[in-house]
Amino acid sequence: MIRVLVVDDDFMVAKVQCGFVSRVPGFTVVGVAHSGEEALAEVDRLRPDLVLLDIYLPDLSGLEVLRRLREGEAVVDVLAVTAARDVNTIRTALRSGVVHYLIKPFSFDALRDRLERYAVAHHGLSGSREVAQDDVDRLFVALRPTPTDLPKGLTRPTADLVAKALRAADGDLSATECADRVGLSRVSTRRYLEHFVGAGKAGVSLRYGSAGRPERRYRWTGGA
Repeated sequence: MIRVLVVDDDFMVAKVQCGFVSRVPGFTVVGVAHSGEEALAEVDRLRPDLVLLDIYLPDLSGLEVLRRLREGEAVVDVLAVTAARDVNTIRTALRSGVVHYLIKPFSFDALRDRLERYAVAHHGLSGSREVAQDDVDRLFVALRPTPTDLPKGLTRPTADLVAKALRAADGDLSATECADRVGLSRVSTRRYLEHFVGAGKAGVSLRYGSAGRPERRYRWTGGA
């Protein structure tokens, strides 16, 4: 499980964020802080993997909290979740190494997308093994946000349907198998599957048979 600390001065907003995080498989909220000093203390005490950090806090700016975290010994990632929209704040946050910057108000789906992408990168960097350039490229693609607009000819409801089928699969699926589950043609289903691969939400592997072209097999990698 990826352990998350939620930091927001608004108690109700913090409660909503905790609910959102708890709905994403693989994540658990281990603590909540409502000020900068409390956030620093909780990071030191709880050692979370990820902090959802507001910028506007009653004592310290979230940017100051971020600076102290980077200067300290805590090994923790930070996802900025804030209403701050000015360029200087965003630039400073990015230069300080936030994994993403999510502007309030936002939907559950927006946060889930960022968390799922973070999970791919987080697990991809676990352990002490060396990685190849292809592995690094996949990690950076995973952290890149999904484009709001789908390619021409694809629709959001159908994309959600294909994604749901791929998430629920016990293992990988071919385009034909996925098409049978969602009631679409193989050609249409494959377009959605390839879109997910390009967006870093799905992986593809080749299965070789006795003859003919290898079969492309798809597996959801963006979270359960």
